[in-house]
Amino acid sequence: MKLLHTADILIIAAYLVTIIVIGLVLRKRAQRSKDDYLLGGKSIPWYLLGLSNASGMFDISGTIWLVTIMFVYGIKSAWIPWLWPVFNQIFLMVYLSKWLRRSNATTGAEWIGTRFGYKKGAKLSHIIVVVFALIMCLGYLAYGFIGLGKFIEIFIPWEVVSNYIPFSVTPEFVPHFYGIIFTLFAVFYSLLGGMSGIVWADVVQFAIMTIAALVIGYLGFVAIGENTLIVPEGWLSPFFDWQLNMDWSSIIPEVNQKIKEDGFNLFTIFFMMMVFKGVLVSVAGPAPTYDMQKILSTKSASEASKMSGFVSVILMPIRYLMIAGFAALALVYYERLDLLTVSGDIDFELILPTAIREFVPIGLLGLLLAGLIAAFMSTFAGTLNAAQAYLVNDIYLKYKNPQASATQIKNMNYATGIIVVFISIIIGLFAKDVNSVLQWIVSVLYGSYVCANILKWHWWRFNGEGFFWGMASGLLAAAIVPELFPDVLGLYLFPVLLVVSLIGSILGTYSAPPTEEAVLKTFYKNVKPWGFWSPIYGKLKAEDPSFKKNSDFGRDMFNVVIGIIAQTALVISPMYLIFRQNTPLYISLAVLVVCLFLLKKYWWNTLEEKLN
Repeated sequence: MKLLHTADILIIAAYLVTIIVIGLVLRKRAQRSKDDYLLGGKSIPWYLLGLSNASGMFDISGTIWLVTIMFVYGIKSAWIPWLWPVFNQIFLMVYLSKWLRRSNATTGAEWIGTRFGYKKGAKLSHIIVVVFALIMCLGYLAYGFIGLGKFIEIFIPWEVVSNYIPFSVTPEFVPHFYGIIFTLFAVFYSLLGGMSGIVWADVVQFAIMTIAALVIGYLGFVAIGENTLIVPEGWLSPFFDWQLNMDWSSIIPEVNQKIKEDGFNLFTIFFMMMVFKGVLVSVAGPAPTYDMQKILSTKSASEASKMSGFVSVILMPIRYLMIAGFAALALVYYERLDLLTVSGDIDFELILPTAIREFVPIGLLGLLLAGLIAAFMSTFAGTLNAAQAYLVNDIYLKYKNPQASATQIKNMNYATGIIVVFISIIIGLFAKDVNSVLQWIVSVLYGSYVCANILKWHWWRFNGEGFFWGMASGLLAAAIVPELFPDVLGLYLFPVLLVVSLIGSILGTYSAPPTEEAVLKTFYKNVKPWGFWSPIYGKLKAEDPSFKKNSDFGRDMFNVVIGIIAQTALVISPMYLIFRQNTPLYISLAVLVVCLFLLKKYWWNTLEEKLN
């Protein structure tokens, strides 16, 4: 087994020392106030927050998964991340970030007060959002934990480490041991430095990942030029028929079994379900995790929109250079990869770590490992910060100790962070693999979230009781329905969860009076969403004849469509570049230029006049 060279170990150690220093340097600033700790004092520039957010999305588990699906599905893999959906950043960029930032809230749960007031329904809504946010955060933490452990085990053989520790670890828990060690570093800088510490650590992490991505992309580009690429027909095309029709039988027969297990063979149905679910999830707004915290940390509504737009621009080209580079190396030199597990089965999620071990030279290996470990830490730290925000701001300060001193808040931040990490590690011990956790989060858990969170923006009559029962019924269904249909892909359970949540939302709404008129007026006047707000608009218009409603629905939807096309071009262009597909590359770049021109005219140029 190829061991890490001393130079690689020193590079990784230097990175770990750097993030510890960042946490210590920013410790005092983070302790000034609750907002300084959780939101960086709302003084961090939008481009740094955008870069930080992109770094948080450049996670190790996601990268393992994306390399795997590109190896299997080729250019068509550009569509599969719509499961998350990746294009939710476009909806945020165009209009949702500005709506959210205008609330001046600290967390998504605190935002509830601006929409539903502070009576019984709002309190119930507040509680259910905190519960959902914590479940979501714990799921993401476990998801990252699994990927990191599987990754590190490839490079640090347990036979070497076991000689230096006084206790034994069974083979199946070796990845979890590594996960715990590196998690402790992420906990350190995120607990001490708060949001500012996370952002500056993310800047360092993204710089490392950019260098690594450029080099890996170059290695993959050279490998494709010097060798014959053997892939199934249709692998190099983004287009698809009713069925996937991708046959690996004569190349790598085991891949056909992987496609069957994924459930993507009826690709058109899968694609339509992704779009259906993805649009609804995007319209619902950001889930209460680190993405929402970064939006709430911006200086203004206009900067919130710019930050969300910058994420796609900075993340997609860099990340997909790395993904395509690794996929190219794995395809060209597949016979040199060892993808066998202890049980003798092939695990395609091992493509990324084994390709790194096999093809990356000394020095760059240390840098790349530091970057991918950093990617884990970035996701972990951002998610941990979000979980702390809900526990401290929405439980401790709201119900337990509203007059807490700065020292008490600091201590509670530390304590809740440690508790959340401990629980996420326990969950990670029982999870099957990266893909199983991902499918549960994006397909099952999101199904419980969507309906209530769409209605909260667009329907004036929707109240706190409706929100609570919509979320509660959805969460209950998310716990029960997958158990009733264990062999059904989580994506196809989404409509069932959606209907259950919709019924709960409607019944809950009409079980109680509307939200107080004063609260609705204030919310609509500040946020000014489009949708079914005619009664409230009429009252505000009567009070102030100069008041105008939001009439930008058509323009917003046009910008969303153009933004999604541009984002897709940013994803596909690096793939075509690495695999030397010149004509499709030029077409993709031309489409991107046209989209950027339209977005500059109809989105960017209208930000200041509309958002201030």
